[in-house]
Amino acid sequence: MEYRIVVFGVKDTSENIIRFIHEQLCRMDLVITVSPEVTRHNQISGFKGLGFLTEKYGIPVFEADSYNLKDAHTQQFIRENTFELGIVMGWQRLIPAEVLQAFSKGVYGFHGNCGYLPFGRGRSPLNWSVILGDTRFNLNLFRYDEKADSPNVFATEMFQINEHDDIRTAQYKNMICSKHLIRRLTEAYKAGGEIPIRTDSKDFDSWYNKRTAEDGRIDWHARTRQIYDLVRGVAAPFPGAFCFVRQQGKEERVTVWEAHPFDEMIDFSAYAPGEVIDVFDGRLIVRTVDGSLRIDRFDCGSGIAPGDVLS
Repeated sequence: MEYRIVVFGVKDTSENIIRFIHEQLCRMDLVITVSPEVTRHNQISGFKGLGFLTEKYGIPVFEADSYNLKDAHTQQFIRENTFELGIVMGWQRLIPAEVLQAFSKGVYGFHGNCGYLPFGRGRSPLNWSVILGDTRFNLNLFRYDEKADSPNVFATEMFQINEHDDIRTAQYKNMICSKHLIRRLTEAYKAGGEIPIRTDSKDFDSWYNKRTAEDGRIDWHARTRQIYDLVRGVAAPFPGAFCFVRQQGKEERVTVWEAHPFDEMIDFSAYAPGEVIDVFDGRLIVRTVDGSLRIDRFDCGSGIAPGDVLS
């Protein structure tokens, strides 16, 4: 069977893009996703099963038995069908060569950073950008090859990451720019011929490392801004920043979902970094090295009171 426009996705952001393409651009022929069982062996933040799209929009959905698309079921499906244009949204794995080669017009996906590819290749670029305090994000729509995030750029859009953004609001901006870029890609596809890409980057390679849930641990010896950037960079739908509080000889995990710098002028030298100074309306005021942090939303198995020390 021939599939002309195919989207690869496993997240709620994937659904958003699929709905946009279906309702505003053109008919979609197929969605490739993973079966829910795959999430038992792969951590996929923001995962959303997409099987419902067939009933809702009439779009066929293929569920792969592996996130790397190398299982026998998926490989057979790729061999037995033909494909034209692939669009990847919310798929944090490389697409294997045999799948890329099956798409006559190529497979295109997104990657960005504060600079220009191949700078900032690798994992979780939007999370890293927030955590590192970057204030802009260059979102590239590029053609996949067998390497990660190669500078085969079709088009680029830039957006601001301001001090009020967390990872979720940065995703909103990312989605808006993604839609602009996909519109341009589908127009180029409909025009026929080769889809033009640029490969003449003058920038240098640099890499973002893979992030795990454990990388969200708060170091109370860090500066306020560093802690704030970490909290907003791993907020929902990601696992959240965390620390521990010791009460009655037992450590409780504290997951911090939202926090903001509080004050850097009040004299808090009588408190240790990480110590809870006070609690107002359920919000914790916590000493930092260079000031204080207000923790607005958090989860903990027990109550936290002034004098408790987060570590």
